[in-house]
Amino acid sequence: MSLKDRLKARIRSFGPISVADYMSACLHDPAGGYYATRPALGEDGDFITAPMVSQMFGELIGLWAVETWRGMGAPARVLLVEAGPGTGVLMADALRAARLDPAFVAAAELWLIETSEPLIEKQREQLTGAPLAPRWAPRLADLPNGAPMILIANELLDCLPARQFVRAMGGWAERRVGLNDASELTFGLAPGPDDFAPGVEASDGAVIEISAAQAALGGEIGARIVASGGAALLIDYGRDRFETGDTLQALSRHQKVDPLTAPGEADLTVHADFPAVIAAARAEGAQASILTQGDFLRRLGIEARAQALSRARPDKAPAIARQLARLTNRDQMGDLFKAACLYPPNQPPPPGFEP
Repeated sequence: MSLKDRLKARIRSFGPISVADYMSACLHDPAGGYYATRPALGEDGDFITAPMVSQMFGELIGLWAVETWRGMGAPARVLLVEAGPGTGVLMADALRAARLDPAFVAAAELWLIETSEPLIEKQREQLTGAPLAPRWAPRLADLPNGAPMILIANELLDCLPARQFVRAMGGWAERRVGLNDASELTFGLAPGPDDFAPGVEASDGAVIEISAAQAALGGEIGARIVASGGAALLIDYGRDRFETGDTLQALSRHQKVDPLTAPGEADLTVHADFPAVIAAARAEGAQASILTQGDFLRRLGIEARAQALSRARPDKAPAIARQLARLTNRDQMGDLFKAACLYPPNQPPPPGFEP
């Protein structure tokens, strides 16, 4: 039975499900979920991420990790963690740059947080021959204790499920996935929880997205950093202040498609809610800073790196210029994507996030 048919049967038996539950099933159902069975990243897949745009992205993050480690006092043991590593391209580029400091490579243990078996195989292949041998864990809680952590997560928050609430007739209703008269999946509204009170002014039709999973991850990372030291770098497309809006989208072959048409066959995302992630981390005692991706990469020296690559390969200079523009320009990835950093209390911010 297909995932779509199983979702229909579930709804017939138990009633409409939340958008968050629908996202979770579409992405992670063991038998039919997108990441569990058929993740397709890259030019020939459904979407690309910043590391696939240019090697500069991962290389600068690798150097950021080294400088962050040095700023921590160069501890003899550090966990270098990537959560949601995709195909492993970011980490491969990061390690190629980080190996310029042999002391960092000697101190680091590479951990990849991943639950998708198809992606684990891609990561294993991508990182064959890398200066650090990867180890895998399904959850942050499964990482070893006793060492500070430098965590990187690029486009992880956006695939964590969110509930949607719609302003209607002066109150709030929850958008849910049910069945129409033809027994096809459809969006509908149900009464919102009695205790749902976002405390904002909104007109009828306004949508608020709440991701408990994003906030929980922010809190978990913050708690670990406060307890053991380190820093976390979270990069994603999303908001750095409260906003209303329906950001749920499905991508297939680089095109937006109806999220209800083929559950499990397209990537489903919502915008990262950085205010909620940061608030949860601060509640655990961590500090936080946030920039646009463009500003962060410029502070790390991406323009100088692009110039150096262009001098080394003049034939590639036009392509490098396009890559730089895509990563940093305001009308491309530069402003829509944000870079947030979580770090311990009473410590200066890591590189790039200085006032």
